[in-house]
Amino acid sequence: MSVVEEDYRQLSELQHFSFCRRQWALIHIENQWVENLRTVEGNLMHERVHDESKTELRGDMLTVRGMRVKSDKLCAVGICDAVEFRQDASGVTLHGREGRWLPRPVEYKHGKPKEYDADELQLCGQAMCLEEMLCCEIPSGDLFYGEPRRRTEVLFTQELRDKVSASLQEMNELYGKGYTPRVRRTKSCNACSMKDICLPELDKAGAASAYLKAHAQEEL
Repeated sequence: MSVVEEDYRQLSELQHFSFCRRQWALIHIENQWVENLRTVEGNLMHERVHDESKTELRGDMLTVRGMRVKSDKLCAVGICDAVEFRQDASGVTLHGREGRWLPRPVEYKHGKPKEYDADELQLCGQAMCLEEMLCCEIPSGDLFYGEPRRRTEVLFTQELRDKVSASLQEMNELYGKGYTPRVRRTKSCNACSMKDICLPELDKAGAASAYLKAHAQEEL
């Protein structure tokens, strides 16, 4: 499927897509969005990260915040919270900087680590974009969570990379068709910010099913 750059998916969409394909479609295809406390707090945290000085050099560590990345292979674009470049002879050259540098993406998240791999997918997607842009290999990156206030290293395994590629391909295909997946209720629905928009359709289906069942019993 051919995708023009204007329709490239945002890497941040992997968060919604890995949680629930229908939630992703309601937000990014149907343009519906409802914020809850967690989404507001998470947005504020990212604003604080991006509001700091864009570039900072401390010793052999160069930190670039709010760095825009793109991959034509993945048909994806995004913004890295931070990319840390450590000076190393085996690294890559950077415009306007002497020496060679090894890149490492760092993503900041509000709250605790999730039970599913949304954060790891987004971070790996950033690394894959950086690899394509800088012609290098990035074996790992870091997730920093607001509540534990510590970093968690993420290894970019082939399995994780394949899942990023497959997810973005499916997202681009669904977006191109304008298709919103049907409701599949799970235990995660109660925590979803889109619950009131998404579930009425399921409730109607349940009510119709109950009516037909009752009507059939009356006839018997």
